[in-house]
Amino acid sequence: MSALLALALGSLAAPAPDDWPAWRGPGATGVAAGPAPTRWSDEENVAWKLAVAGRGFSTPIVHGGKVFLTTAIPLEELPEPEEAEGGEGGRDLGAFGGGGPQPKSAFVALAVDLATGKELWRRVCREATPHEGYHRTYGSHASCSPVTDGERLFVSFGSFGAYCFDLAGKLLWERDLGVALSMRNSFGEGSAPVLAGDKLVQVYDHEGDSFVVALDARTGEERWRVARDERSSWAMPLVTEWEGKTLVVTSATNRVRAYDAADGALVWECGGLGANAIPAVVRHGDDVIAMTGYRDPNLLCIRLGGAGDLTGTDAVRWTTAKGTAYTASPVLHQGLYYSATDRGFLSCWEAEGGEPVYVEERLPRGTQLKASPIAAGDHLYVATESGDVHLIRLGPVYEHVATNTLEGQFFVASPVAVDGKLLLRSQTHLLCIGESEE
Repeated sequence: MSALLALALGSLAAPAPDDWPAWRGPGATGVAAGPAPTRWSDEENVAWKLAVAGRGFSTPIVHGGKVFLTTAIPLEELPEPEEAEGGEGGRDLGAFGGGGPQPKSAFVALAVDLATGKELWRRVCREATPHEGYHRTYGSHASCSPVTDGERLFVSFGSFGAYCFDLAGKLLWERDLGVALSMRNSFGEGSAPVLAGDKLVQVYDHEGDSFVVALDARTGEERWRVARDERSSWAMPLVTEWEGKTLVVTSATNRVRAYDAADGALVWECGGLGANAIPAVVRHGDDVIAMTGYRDPNLLCIRLGGAGDLTGTDAVRWTTAKGTAYTASPVLHQGLYYSATDRGFLSCWEAEGGEPVYVEERLPRGTQLKASPIAAGDHLYVATESGDVHLIRLGPVYEHVATNTLEGQFFVASPVAVDGKLLLRSQTHLLCIGESEE
């Protein structure tokens, strides 16, 4: 959270610099405040390992020594489908993916002690039978990462509501947005909410009537809602300041759009991305950068300050279609923009002008990945489906430094680096890499 946003929240406490208050970290760029461990295995430097019930791929967040995450726990048994499709990595971890019948589930928020891995509290936000499934391998009913303003924890389960707790687990408000999202190919929901001053903002793009909505962060009351001409997207918006105005910048197939956070008014829009927008938008200097990597992949670097339709104008400073990521969000570190593709190729550009630094360098060990990389210390951390985390040296030369492996783990949630520790959430466990404090 920026200092300006913290001021806009008035009496709310801003997260400490070494916290991880939202999915892409303290600056929404995937960059940690300090270094993280560089060596571990099943026998070395695992401070604690906590089994997490149910299924959830939401990336944890951290504030004040507490880790917050979500999961969805089935409350009934249903017969498994006769056929189950594996993902790109060949691992089918979800019997109830796709569009088939779903078990009644508890949608749960958890708090865990960062030092010890002990569960501090858990709250059932809602019990319901999902109307739709998720991608069998990479999806879940708990894929939206929480966000905190330092005093409150905001949790979203998309179609199943938004919830606000204090950090001790007391429910402050809940809000049903009145929508049952129909996602493309029943891939599942997963666009993380963001804080824009005193508002909680979330995009609801799907195969029906899409919209973006802002809720009052203190009360949950709806402040504004704007219809969107978009189909399914999963990209987390960027909240940023420009000339005294707070903007919410969204990425989707038809348009990258900037809304005024005060009232939802459209400030500018720009076409040119491909389908299935998933990577988060980042800001570098006076530009914002949005990316897609599925059908008709593209990257757009757009200069802030424009108005109206910017498609095809000189507000688009640079573009590229090679090396863009389908699923993983980028890392922006010291002027370099890093992108990791699902099939394990890493690319890097100069964010200012788009000059390629290196393009499509192959990560080792036949890597397949969905998790977004992060930067901590001198390294880029890239987690994979095989339990590997590759360490790549940050900077203008591609250099693979190390690969650390946890056997039997499968990473879709992104790593988190705080307080000299590395948090890794697999399908079954939350693990803390670093020396134990017990």
